[in-house]
Amino acid sequence: MFKEKLKLVPHLPGSYQMKNIDGIIIYVGKAKDLNKRLSSYFRGNVTGKTAKMVSEVHNFEYIVASSELESFLIEINLIKQYNPKYNIDLTDDKSYPYIEYISKPFPKLKVSRYLQVRKKDNKKLFGPYPNAYAARRIVNLLNRIYPLKKCNSMPKKVCLYYHIEECLGYCEKNTDQMKIKQVENDILSFLGGNDKILKEKIEEKMFHYSDNMNFEMALELKKELEYISIILDKQKIEFSDRSNRDVYAFYADKGYISIQIFFIRNGKLVGGHSDIVPLISEIKDDAENYLVKFYEKHEIPKEILIPSEIDSKVLNQIVNTTFITPLKGKKKQLVEMAILNSQVNLENELELILKDESKTENANEELRELLKMNVLDRIDIFDNSNLFGTFTVSGMVVFKNGRPAKNEYRKYKISIDKNDDYNTMKEVIYRRYYRALVDKLPLPDLIIVDGGKNQINATLDVLDDLRLDIKVCGLKKNDKHKTSELVDENQNIINIQRTSNVFHYLTRMQDEVHRFTINYHRQIRSKGSISSILDNVAGIGEKRKKQLIKTFGSITKMKEATLEDLEKILPSATANALQKFLKEQ
Repeated sequence: MFKEKLKLVPHLPGSYQMKNIDGIIIYVGKAKDLNKRLSSYFRGNVTGKTAKMVSEVHNFEYIVASSELESFLIEINLIKQYNPKYNIDLTDDKSYPYIEYISKPFPKLKVSRYLQVRKKDNKKLFGPYPNAYAARRIVNLLNRIYPLKKCNSMPKKVCLYYHIEECLGYCEKNTDQMKIKQVENDILSFLGGNDKILKEKIEEKMFHYSDNMNFEMALELKKELEYISIILDKQKIEFSDRSNRDVYAFYADKGYISIQIFFIRNGKLVGGHSDIVPLISEIKDDAENYLVKFYEKHEIPKEILIPSEIDSKVLNQIVNTTFITPLKGKKKQLVEMAILNSQVNLENELELILKDESKTENANEELRELLKMNVLDRIDIFDNSNLFGTFTVSGMVVFKNGRPAKNEYRKYKISIDKNDDYNTMKEVIYRRYYRALVDKLPLPDLIIVDGGKNQINATLDVLDDLRLDIKVCGLKKNDKHKTSELVDENQNIINIQRTSNVFHYLTRMQDEVHRFTINYHRQIRSKGSISSILDNVAGIGEKRKKQLIKTFGSITKMKEATLEDLEKILPSATANALQKFLKEQ
């Protein structure tokens, strides 16, 4: 297919971009030798996700660079710009909690999360703690042992914490600065790695409570001491220099690469991060790409230990830290342990990953083939909800390559205040895709509406006005509110086996958009839905409205009420008007 074009590719370093039939970049890579790397994709011996990516390639381009470092930088910038479908995505892209010490205006501890660690005035961060529960428990324990400020506001008088000697009474007392300094030194010493100081403090408190016959409090502290001892015993690997360093390793097999990162803080192993992602390019390249992407969003330690396969010279110039490939000793043992952990993780999780892939990406591919589409990477799904024609809202959820993209979900409060599915759908579709055109937002390959003929036609009318060519389908439900059938733009029913992955995939999408929209609808209604509906009836003011709500509690109960019941609260004419209004809805 690309035989002649490949002959023209030079044997030089650079970055290459794979494009699909629509000219969209679906993968960006780098290579020391562009010709060898690009040729390797089209020899017919690729497997797994790489084969899937190659099957979608309609064209490729490349940028020649002067060095491998320059190739890497070009690749990073292109990935940021285009966010290609097949480039590594951090599937466990979460922020880890830190213990944050705030010194001014009053000493305080709390658990914080930062996607990127920021140096702030009067704040010191310790972590990350992969175990969020452990971080919270340590903070709670330190708050009990030391008299720190615990409230968020500044009360006028001291509270219970002051009287039980767990606060110095910062709100109204002239606090002892020497005592505050000692407390601060103790806490920072413990968080910096000195375990002995906290253990001694807990034991001191335990004996104090015991001597005062407060055995319940003494027992609680004994349990806390046991927990802290267990946590600290798990951190058996220790470095005397108390430096912050990470250990990065990987293991690849059967089309996947397993990543393992150990966090060593203040010289102790405090936990780690693991992830498994599809292997698309060379193992070394994917491992380096993951590393760079991870440290764009997480704390960069003083040094990172890496296996020999990774090019430390290039990474040193991209990630602002020191990379070391240890050859012996404790550091080498840590790298080997991380490699072993990455291998065990992959072997344990591979079966579950393949099952998940069958339900998501494979189901998405089946749907693409069923609808005879060239590309199906993104699906936008819409649902509408209203209560008697009021509080009309719409929700949009997005699925990318078979998985929900929750950061792209959108809520719409509709201006039409009546039960009109056609115009409701027109409004939300217009608002969504007019905005997408103006702001140059990504467009879907497929739009699915929750409904049949009316909703499909409304969507098509708007897309036609906006001159957008996007495939539209409708998902209908049966009388039991279960997914029933898929309908195309021409009102043809597409037969799908109810036991198939694609049918379960469609059901999952329909359930997700319904859940999202209903939750938004409940939020709107909770802000005074009954009150707002009663505003539509002449003769019902605030006083009568309160009486109705107090008596009946819901619109449904009012609708079921007899005229005589309503007349106990309202004049006859107003009661008639309310009953008529509710029946019309």
